[in-house]
Order: sequence, then C-alpha cells, then structure tokens
Amino acid sequence: MNVFFTLLIAGLGLASQFAFAQAAEPVQQPRQELGVLKQTVEQFLKKQAIGLPGDIQVEVGSIDPRMKLPACPQPEAFLRRGNKAWGKTTVGVRCTAPNSWTVYIAATVGVRSEYVVATVPLAQGQTISEGDIVKVKGDLTTMPPGIITEPSQAIGRTVASSVSVGAPLRQDALRNQQAIQQGQAVRIVLNGAGFSVTSEAKALNNANEGQLTQVRTAAGQVVSGIAKLGGVVELTY
Repeated sequence: MNVFFTLLIAGLGLASQFAFAQAAEPVQQPRQELGVLKQTVEQFLKKQAIGLPGDIQVEVGSIDPRMKLPACPQPEAFLRRGNKAWGKTTVGVRCTAPNSWTVYIAATVGVRSEYVVATVPLAQGQTISEGDIVKVKGDLTTMPPGIITEPSQAIGRTVASSVSVGAPLRQDALRNQQAIQQGQAVRIVLNGAGFSVTSEAKALNNANEGQLTQVRTAAGQVVSGIAKLGGVVELTY
C-alpha cells in the first residue's frame, strides 16, 4: 500500500511539472513580413511623386532580414522633417497598434524628364535665341535646383553668368530682357472688362520684362504697371 501511494504521488508530481512547463512556454507572436514594408514605402513614394514631370522610378533599399517585428495590420509610411520624396531619401514606417514600433528604410526616387542645355557657349549678357539651346533627357533629381525644362522659359532672356556647352540652364543663371529704361517714353495700355485704353507716359526707372515699374503720365500722375518688351507698360483695371 505504501508503495502504491508513493508511485501515485510521484506520478502526480511529474504531471504537475509537465503542465507548469506547458503553461510557462511563451506564445510566439506573428512576425511582420518585410516585403509588406517595402511595398508600403514604394506605394507611399509613388503617391508623393504624383504631379512631378517625367517618368517616375522608385527603388526601395534592402531590409535587414534579421529584423524581427511584431505583425502590424496597417503599417504607415511617413517622411521625417527635412527629407524629400526626391532623389536619395529615407522613409519611416511605423505601427501604432496592437504594437508600437518604427523603422527607417532607404529609397531612391528618380524623375526622368527633358530639360534644356546650351548648344553653344553662352556669355554673360547674351540674349538667348532658339538655336542656342536644345532639350535633352535625364534624371532631374541629379540636377541642381531650378532647372529649366522648356525652351520658352529661356528664349529671349539674358545670361546672368556664362554657361558652357552642354550645361543645363537654371532659372538663377538667367534674367529677363530689359524692357524699359529710365526716362524712356513708353506707352501705357490699360486693360479692363471689355475695353483697352492707351496713353503716353515716361518711365521713372529701369525694368526687365515682367517686372513692376512706375511711369508718370502726361497729367503728372504716377502709376505702376508690368513692363513689356517694346516700351509697353500694362495696367489692369
């Protein structure tokens, strides 16, 4: 009898230890699929690039396969302050529920489009003509800011600093052609709803095309308008 009870108690003890071991075993949470993170970044950057000129190419960098993140039903992509969805960048992906985590993934956004380059050396002060420039195609994200993409943005403007052959034209390297000289007799054109009136005046300052300038009318009144080529100052009523 003593032997029977001894074996029974020993068996119950082993069963209790086995049950405790099973209960103590941690439950494995599902892991976040890294491919989903890359898709989230790619879709985010493509959405950010809507409206950019040319063909958009998005390349998402690799993610360390050793990264173990709890699964997230709706990972959210975002840009850190100062980062742009242009060229080489870094995109953050975060999860807020049921777990909270944030990772950062490198990516590259290319914008392949046409831009304007010089076909001849352009000297400072030179007025650009149609034969001086041509359109070529390349990645705008590798270019300096303010690249001119249409010939109409350059033709008729003067070169502020010399430009070498093949160099892209930038807005800050060009200035509008002088349209008005101080003391010049100009023609005022006043445009309104259904009417246009012209009169004579004298320019009070120099102005490039498109700039605001002041003129004095024959009656001595000083008015402001937009300088146009050909000695014209345009006013809108």
